[in-house]
Amino acid sequence: MQTRLSCVWVTIMFLTMHYNLNAINPIEVKSPDNNISVKVEINGKGMLTYTIQDHDETVLMPSRLGLKLSNTNFYDSLILEKVGQVVPVNDQYVMLTGKRKNCSYSANERTLEVINRQNQRLQIIFRVSNDGVAYRYYLPGTTDVPVQVEKEYTSFRFPGDARAWLHPHADARTGWNATQPSYEENYYIDVPVGTPAPQQAGWSFPALFFANHHWVLLTETNVRENYCGSRLSALSPEGEYFLAFPQPLETTHEQAPVYPTARLPLYTPWRLIIMGKSLGTIVESTLVTDLADPAIDNNLSFVKPGQSAWSWVLLKDDSTIFPVQKSFIDYAARMHWRYCLIDAYWDTQIGYEKIQELVEYAKQKNVGILLWYNSAGNWNTAPLTPRNLMVDRQIRRSEFEKISKMGVVGVKVDFFGGDGQSMMAYYQEILKDAFDYKLLVNFHGATIPRGWNRTFPNLMTMEAVKGFEFVTFEQHNADQQPVHCTVLPFTRNVIGPMDFTPVAFSEVPNIRRITSNAFELALSVLFQSGIQHFAEIPRGMAAQPAYVQQFMSSIPEVWDDIKFIDGYPGKYVVLARKGNDMWYIAGINAQDNEQQVEINLSLIDPEVKSTSVITDGDTNRTFYQFKTNNPVINLKIKPRGGFVAVLSNNLEP
Repeated sequence: MQTRLSCVWVTIMFLTMHYNLNAINPIEVKSPDNNISVKVEINGKGMLTYTIQDHDETVLMPSRLGLKLSNTNFYDSLILEKVGQVVPVNDQYVMLTGKRKNCSYSANERTLEVINRQNQRLQIIFRVSNDGVAYRYYLPGTTDVPVQVEKEYTSFRFPGDARAWLHPHADARTGWNATQPSYEENYYIDVPVGTPAPQQAGWSFPALFFANHHWVLLTETNVRENYCGSRLSALSPEGEYFLAFPQPLETTHEQAPVYPTARLPLYTPWRLIIMGKSLGTIVESTLVTDLADPAIDNNLSFVKPGQSAWSWVLLKDDSTIFPVQKSFIDYAARMHWRYCLIDAYWDTQIGYEKIQELVEYAKQKNVGILLWYNSAGNWNTAPLTPRNLMVDRQIRRSEFEKISKMGVVGVKVDFFGGDGQSMMAYYQEILKDAFDYKLLVNFHGATIPRGWNRTFPNLMTMEAVKGFEFVTFEQHNADQQPVHCTVLPFTRNVIGPMDFTPVAFSEVPNIRRITSNAFELALSVLFQSGIQHFAEIPRGMAAQPAYVQQFMSSIPEVWDDIKFIDGYPGKYVVLARKGNDMWYIAGINAQDNEQQVEINLSLIDPEVKSTSVITDGDTNRTFYQFKTNNPVINLKIKPRGGFVAVLSNNLEP
């Protein structure tokens, strides 16, 4: 009898404890400055939701949380088991390939734990910083058999009058030689939330929104080898966007996992919401790398950002021959650029023996050689070679050993097959093996950055953008380029280095380039990439004024800081970047009319004494340079034009 009463008493206490925990709804965690607030609630059906406010204005309405596993579900009938204390999180680290060299992170973290019908546990970890909110799921425990995450119930629900800038996600194995998805579309600009995606795959990260006087950027970061990449659902009824997993074909081979399949314990990636009343909060944020795993190794002596000469974009495949590549090495040396990229077909049109000769020649001129590779695999039919040297690890490591002994300093790996878990693991396996052989890496035809350039410091850049090469393909792309370029600083380039391959002063064969030369020049500063491959070729550069050539030869290799000055996605943008102890300002205008911009230089650098400006001349193919000692500059950026400015702490005579 006494034992039975004890059991009843324990049961009552257990139920009372859970009742008391559920009664503390909502669970709140605030940013260090107390402006951003996340409130998590569990409703009468045991379903979890979260709401985000900034300065008491609702930015995200009640949005869903939860997971579906192959062997259980964390959807409803959840019971709140534990609520942790608010814990401050602080971090400082160095990024050579990002928008800011010395990064500092401060946030408040709080963890809550729920149990489901099967008495299984799930933790949701929230981190709230002054520029956004991040959360991830954690499945504790241990298992001998892998568990598959079949679905996340994660959602982001915006007010009905919110606006969106969204990148359509291409369906798997579509496009040229089945090379999609590769994040190479134009953004839908300023559309209502709830706009359906044009394809079943949905909308890519990053996605930009304007909701209740706030700018919001959605993305994810810290995707490890045991998880897939994600995106937003194609349909978003009433402004609620659900997280979507990859399509079945986004995998390295038929038996490889697409959905996350791993033994417990398991952390999901961080779901990231960068937000603020100013676009500057979005542009200047480093949250993608703040939340990433630290570097796998601190031996960074071989990690050297810089600029690169590159023949392919304007001269195409026929330029991958020995004499042309030798001339591009000379070009890189003249411009004081660190690298020269030798693109596809080098294996058949030049060969290893002559590549060795080019490497030795380039070394004498302090230029490093980068080599192109096809990532495939059977997921695409792209015929470009060398092919089938990456996907098998033993073959890949043998190739890396061979070229590193030759003196090659990096690789460009192209044509990946999507965002399934096996593909996410493939990317990271390449990075690890390349690190072992001290090789730098550039991913093309690839997924977006997900914090990997912090974890793997040899990751210099990733494409994942409709870059300049598309201008050379069709007039339609050239016509869209001005608007497209003004969206990227607020979206794709926010989340990591972007190999757009900018700056072409030369005319494009059979294409009418509608951007001015000053517009093109501005992209050298506006677009950030650990290795910046410039599109311009030797004769085109030689035809430019000496001051333009000097500017192109002195662009900093590492950016120390960034400041947003002005702009609106799809119309115009003006940014400032600091490097080599100087501030560089660049702006472009995508509109048909002139854009008036006022720049208060003292807000950028209180010590500035003079400024040198290069902008559009009488035509869109000429430049005009002027210098000023005024602390405030008023500029009119011409239609589809641009400018660059360099601030000096010395007074001009």
